Amino acid sequence: MNFLKKWIFIFMLSFPYAGFAQDTLVNKLDSLTRKKDSVGQQTNIIKPQAYNKKTDLDFKSYFVLLGSSLKQEFTKPFHMSKKDWRNFGIFAGTEGALFIVDKPIQKAALKLKNRNTRVNNVSKFVTNFGGLYEGYTLVGIAGYGLIFKKKKMVTTTLLATQSYITAGALQTVLKFLVGETRPSYYGPDEVASPRFLGPFSKTQRDVNGRKTYSSFPSGHTTVAFAAATVFASEYRDKPIIPIIAYSAASLIGISRITENMHWATDVLAGAALGFLSGKQVVNNYHRYAKLKAPEITKNSVSFTLHYSFGHLEPGLVYKFR
Repeated sequence: MNFLKKWIFIFMLSFPYAGFAQDTLVNKLDSLTRKKDSVGQQTNIIKPQAYNKKTDLDFKSYFVLLGSSLKQEFTKPFHMSKKDWRNFGIFAGTEGALFIVDKPIQKAALKLKNRNTRVNNVSKFVTNFGGLYEGYTLVGIAGYGLIFKKKKMVTTTLLATQSYITAGALQTVLKFLVGETRPSYYGPDEVASPRFLGPFSKTQRDVNGRKTYSSFPSGHTTVAFAAATVFASEYRDKPIIPIIAYSAASLIGISRITENMHWATDVLAGAALGFLSGKQVVNNYHRYAKLKAPEITKNSVSFTLHYSFGHLEPGLVYKFR
């Protein structure tokens, strides 16, 4: 039932997109998925074309982009390139290697948390920050941007919410399909070991009402990295922003292990899923910006012809932009 409620919520958020489904913008965005975005891949310079009145995200464009990102993310396995499959193979190999040490990592983290009061307190605070507190932070950043008229900050925060929703939808589906037991599923006298029960396992809850068959991937880590990747990408010209963003997301992921809610493999998978979702949303927005406000040619050459003192004077004009 909770799974159904989540999907109803996601559907309600994406419903306005249905009315714009025939918008040619969607088809154009899809056609540009394999091309570089307008920011550029090899530079830290964020081009101004991405933030102007033409590219403002209103109600319609927000949900058109959200729907496009959801569509592209869920259909990604059907149009992956050779490079994508190679990267997936590397990730799968890393996950497999980490799976071998899942149990000892869980035991060590739990022992550290139980023996150290400070670690216990910090772990609880950080893991809570990865929930509602992170939502409050996004609202606060957007509010600051609106008050002080910082267009880029407002747009980036809106993109972070799109990434948050997209990644949240993906991890919800994966949790349902995999049905992995959480470390907290096991009692103090049992040996904790990850088990994959699949989509038809009967959902159980622990004493705190939390699902015990929804460990893979870590939802907190997924959405934390989804939002962090958007800010890190849009402000990569300011090195401190990516450092803060990814550090906070990493701490949230680690806290899920020390809180005995996830295995290390869950956290790694969540980080990868969030990162990819964030990049998808950012690139999608810059493709949109390029369509709405095409890049102005930097340099141009034009021919001129003037009449002066009884004769024609041809010439060439080279403009620097």
